[in-house]
Parts: sequence; structure tokens; C-alpha cells
Amino acid sequence: MRDNFRALGVAGDLVATLKERGITTPFPIQTITIPDALAGRDVCGKAKTGSGKTLAFGIPLVEHLSGAQQANPQRGNARSGNAKSAKLIQASSVSGLILVPTRELAVQVAKELFALASCRNLRLVSLYGGTPIDEQVSQVKAGVDIIVATPGRLIDLIDRKAVSVSKLKMVVVDEADRMADMGFLPQVEWILRHVESRHQTLLFSATLDGVVDALVRRYQTAPVRHEVESQQVTVDEMQHRFVAVHEMDKVKVAAAIIAASNRTLVFSSTRHGCDRLSRALRSAGVRAEPIHGDLRQTARERSLDSFASGKIQALVATDVAARGLHIDDVDVVIHFDPAPDHKTYLHRSGRTARAGETGMAVTLSLWNQELEVKRLQRRLALEGPIVEMFSNDERLVALDSWDPVAQPA
Repeated sequence: MRDNFRALGVAGDLVATLKERGITTPFPIQTITIPDALAGRDVCGKAKTGSGKTLAFGIPLVEHLSGAQQANPQRGNARSGNAKSAKLIQASSVSGLILVPTRELAVQVAKELFALASCRNLRLVSLYGGTPIDEQVSQVKAGVDIIVATPGRLIDLIDRKAVSVSKLKMVVVDEADRMADMGFLPQVEWILRHVESRHQTLLFSATLDGVVDALVRRYQTAPVRHEVESQQVTVDEMQHRFVAVHEMDKVKVAAAIIAASNRTLVFSSTRHGCDRLSRALRSAGVRAEPIHGDLRQTARERSLDSFASGKIQALVATDVAARGLHIDDVDVVIHFDPAPDHKTYLHRSGRTARAGETGMAVTLSLWNQELEVKRLQRRLALEGPIVEMFSNDERLVALDSWDPVAQPA
């Protein structure tokens, strides 16, 4: 296996830019997809969030578009001429598009690729809902090469004639399975149908069956398919604890676990529950903030940045808000509200145990949720009792050192 980016065909200046950020060894998904993407082929990659997909599509995107920019130096002249002609040039100047399902992922992808784009004098912006659309219109009108966008906001801008996708040279669809889960595929297809030029399409998804496979067949041309074998990290490499709690003591149990951890992601089933739980945890002495769809984008970004930087101990999230999040060093996931099914459990728990690291997933169960949790355990093939604990139980501060099968009581 190639063990450096230069061996994959990545140009020296991009390799140097990656090295400045401490990135020298490619992840498996990057190793197997970058050569084909650099060769101009359509690529269909199967890999989960946190596997390194952003650079797998970002490096070829920057390489191809900077080459196209040199071949067509008229880009950047949008400010010349009268207002009407400038608008037409600006609307057709976008060469690269990355579609993502959530606001948070749009921000993360843009941050990840900013240095590479700047290295080649490419202008990159992220476009998503929850922020003033007029500001984003101004960003696009100033001239842009690469857009990272959620489908809905991009369609709004297309409808306003602020941006055109008709002459795109490269399209990336990231987290296609999440797009499907969230009901965004019709919007994605609407956008792809409006790309009139010959272009390269890269698609990445954790699953490639059903509607995602239909998307591949419709909008990719003889794609090279690559798959990174996905380890069952949430089952095989992660520790699991199922704790029976009492209603009046539940928040204190969660607070005890969080206090003994480095960085904890807590899942609540509703937006209102997120807010309520965040307030309750703060009252219990835990630095916690919520993240969900009802919050303003600035508040969501503030919570996410505070969590990533360690200013807060816990991020309380809904399932939708957590989709696509890539946060390093999450060592504990708490299912404050038990996951409704095994897929949700795996998705939630997968926020930890990334890139070979281990993690802990803790499910808190009230008395009337016991049967539901046991069904979940059976579906996941996870043996072990649901152990009753109170917030003063010493085992809560060292859950990884206690074996619930060997010591159930």
C-alpha cells in the first residue's frame, strides 16, 4: 500500500500544504480513490463518516480546478464590465460543487479544504440555511470557484439567479446515504439535472444500495467503485454499558459519567429534550450545550466549536444534528434516551471509536424502557445485563474497568 500522498500522484505543493497541517499518511479511502479521481474518472466510494473522505475528494477537486483555472484565466474578471455582464460571469464561474446533508458538515468540509484551495488561489465558500441569504449572495457575486452547500440553500440561490451550476467541471456528493435518510435526494437530483456541462462526479456514501445505487446509475458514468471495509467498531472495538436508572436520578447519573470523561456526546430524542437536558446538566455542574435544528446557525456553530476546543464537557444532540459530525477524541457517547433501533444506536455510538480508537457507549434505561433496550441488545448481539446504578455508584467514574457480565451486581 502506498504510504504517502506524493506516491498517489498528489502534487508537491499540495503535499507540502498537508504536511504543514501534520497530515502525511493517507487513510485507506484516500489511498484507493485519489489516483482514479486524479485520472479524471467518476468514483463511487463506500466509506463511513470519519474515514478521511473529505481529502479523498478534496485533493482531486483542487488539482483539477486549479488546472482548469490556468487554462481559462478569465475567471476573476467578474468585477469588470457593467453590472449585468458581471452577474452573468459570476453566475457561471463556479467550477466545483460539494453537496453535503447538514450545515455542520458544510462548515467542516470547508475548513478542511480551505488551505488546499488557498494554495492554488481557488476561492471556496460554504452555503447553508440558518444564515442570511443576502450575505451568501454577496459572497457568490464576489467570485467563487468551489461551493460547499446543503441542497436546499443551493436551490434557493439558483432560483435567485445568484449562482449557476450549468458549467460545473466537478461535482461531489458526500454522505449520499444521509441525504436519502433526511429526504434530500429529490433536491440533489434537481441540482444534478441542471448541470449541463461534461463533468466528473465523485460520490461517497456509507451504503450503496437502494436509492443511493439509483443515484449512482443515473448521474455517474462508468464509475470506479471502491470500498473501505468497515469494521464494526461500535460493537467489536467499543465497550457497551446498559444502566438502569431512576427518573429523579437520571441527570445526576449522566453528570457523573461526563465528569469522569474527557469529551462526551449525549443523545436526546427531541429538540426540546436537548434544551431541557442541557439546562439540567448545567445545574448539576456540567459544562454542556445543545445542538439541534431549532437553534440559530451561529448558536449551533458556537456549541460545536466550544465542544471541539474543550471549552464544554458535553454536547447534547439530536440524531439529525449529529449526522456527519466529525469530532476528534469523543471518548464516551451517552444514549440519554435509548436509541429507537439498532441502526440509530450504531450511528450514535460511531461518533466515538474513530480511526482505530476505542470508546464507550452508555445507554440509560428507565424501568419502563427495559423491554425496548433488551430488544435492542438482541438485535446488536450484545450480551450483558441492564445494571441498576445510582449517581453515587463508584462504577460510574470507571465504567471501562468494570465488566458487567462478570460483575452484574
